[in-house]
Amino acid sequence: MGETDLLPRLSAMAEMLAGRAHLARLGALFSETVLIEVGPAEYYLTFHRGRIEDIRTGPSRKIPWRFALRVDHAALMKFWEPVPEPGFHDIFGFVKTGRGRIEGDILVLVKNLRFFKEFMALGREVSA
Repeated sequence: MGETDLLPRLSAMAEMLAGRAHLARLGALFSETVLIEVGPAEYYLTFHRGRIEDIRTGPSRKIPWRFALRVDHAALMKFWEPVPEPGFHDIFGFVKTGRGRIEGDILVLVKNLRFFKEFMALGREVSA
């Protein structure tokens, strides 16, 4: 997988999300578009009631998003290791270590924090 080509992994995560009943409950009220920026690559994930409806690649100034997770590729790959090392075990670890930023409507993220964190952790189950 190329350094910025995360579309196959994100698509696999979307499929896994569809089969997780507890995540369907957690995300039942979550219908937003989220930007995940990894280096120069942008991925717009559109969630509808806790399911991924669409994944678009960017960059694009025309796709509105509610909040963004901006992280460097190496840090995200460490986050997606089966047992991440300290500082890479959580999305807020990116911010604390200076390897990422969270921007936008933080209230929406916080209201759906467990759902989003567990969705992002699905990447640990996808083989590289």
